[in-house]
Amino acid sequence: MPTTSAAVRAVAFAASLTVLLAAGCSDGGSKDGDSGSDRSTVDDFASQRLTWTACPAPSEAEGGGPSPSPLPGGATWQCSFMDVPLDYDKPDGETIELALIRAQAINQEERIGSLIFNFGGPGGSGVATLPSLAPDYAALRSRYDLVSFDPRGVGRSVPVECEDNRQLDVFYAQDATPDDAAEEKAYTNSLKGYANACEENSGSELPHVGTVSAARDMDLMRRVLGDGKLHYFGISYGTELGGVYAHLYPKSVGRAVFDAVVDPTKNAEQSSLGQTKGFQLALTNFAENCIARGDECLLPGTSVQEIQDGIVALLRKLDENPIAGIGDRKLTQTQATNGIAQALYSTEYWELLEQGLDDADGGDGALLLALSDAMNGRSDNGHYSNTGAANAAINCVDSKERYSLEQTKEKLPEFRAASPVFGDYLGWGMLGCTHWPVAGEWSSPDVSAPGAAPIVVIGNTGDPATPYEGARAMVEALGEGVGVELTYDGQGHGAYNSGNRCVQRAVDGYLLRGTVPASGTVCKET
Repeated sequence: MPTTSAAVRAVAFAASLTVLLAAGCSDGGSKDGDSGSDRSTVDDFASQRLTWTACPAPSEAEGGGPSPSPLPGGATWQCSFMDVPLDYDKPDGETIELALIRAQAINQEERIGSLIFNFGGPGGSGVATLPSLAPDYAALRSRYDLVSFDPRGVGRSVPVECEDNRQLDVFYAQDATPDDAAEEKAYTNSLKGYANACEENSGSELPHVGTVSAARDMDLMRRVLGDGKLHYFGISYGTELGGVYAHLYPKSVGRAVFDAVVDPTKNAEQSSLGQTKGFQLALTNFAENCIARGDECLLPGTSVQEIQDGIVALLRKLDENPIAGIGDRKLTQTQATNGIAQALYSTEYWELLEQGLDDADGGDGALLLALSDAMNGRSDNGHYSNTGAANAAINCVDSKERYSLEQTKEKLPEFRAASPVFGDYLGWGMLGCTHWPVAGEWSSPDVSAPGAAPIVVIGNTGDPATPYEGARAMVEALGEGVGVELTYDGQGHGAYNSGNRCVQRAVDGYLLRGTVPASGTVCKET
């Protein structure tokens, strides 16, 4: 098994929220011309010119780590900044900078344009993530500049700041599944304190970090990059962002792919319940795999139910008595649950989960804590990326749902019925935006896009974080003739990065040659 540090690095890319690797951009001096203070309309921003320079090491907010490695053939990653209005209703007001990264197309003579990626979260740094995942998209670089960015509020793009590293250690270790009135008060007070810290440190930015503003940023990015259409690859939350973009700018949609699809028809409660069921399905699949391996399986039990019962028992013990973790940090029930969820994002990490559960049962919580740290964006040196803060800020300015303590407690039985492992954890998570200082935008986003070009929408039958049903819902919501449904009958979060050749052929065929796959195509896990 890998060491604790290696485990953190290994799982870093599995979840869209976890971006501990790759690159960043330097502050300032990245573009020609003025700072944008004299721009009075959005069209004025579209005329700016970007200066691309070599990418330095990522910022702490992006997760830290080394500068991105050279590309095959010796080419280097390039970074820049783009000016955008803080408030699109006041384009002559304050401006902010968005960090961008690109790898130029190999075949410039047959270059289609830029292919813009959003890897999800919300809150994930595209500048940090794209270089670490670039080998998976090497075929697409043949005809596209691969481009990603830190959305507003993320990484180097005016990052939302809430609590400091010491406070976050306490916040992520707290009991997030209270059992009595005292624990409920402690939990709600912690959420209030977190929201207050976000307002104190980033109050002026919080109203402007939502998905609508990010979609407008992408259209401006398209224009600044010189593309007539937006060619786009959205993963996880990136599918929601892409859907909102398509709704706002249907005539500007080029060749687009949505992978690991967020259901655009569900409100916050329904989405949380759907994730509860999705993680439970993934846990069941993990347990079945373990049992099928017989004596090689490290976990006690001869059935899915017995393995699950063992996990539930472990979590109950941790609720009463946290165990040794990493250094002087202990593994709590909340962190263990979070670590289990992290490992379910990909079958590549089932081995880590099995080992981590076995270790924890013996009193060693280091591996599960490392998995939890990876999900929360905590690096080995104790610094947190701003992934969690950005995630909260974007979700809470998008969703207008604000659930009371009483409403949340009324829903808990339904969550527990959906999963004895994740039900309480995700059910109590409904309180996440209750004390947020900024009102939300919608119950669910409008992604209808009549007249848009075809969008390939990929659903994964075993996806824990964005359940399979969301793909069909997205296809229907985009509208007739727009959404093209592609099913991956497999495990993990997302399909293209699984390495499945059927999925990759279908996606590459559309993005590189414009060949739209037959809607309803099913690709089997190999």
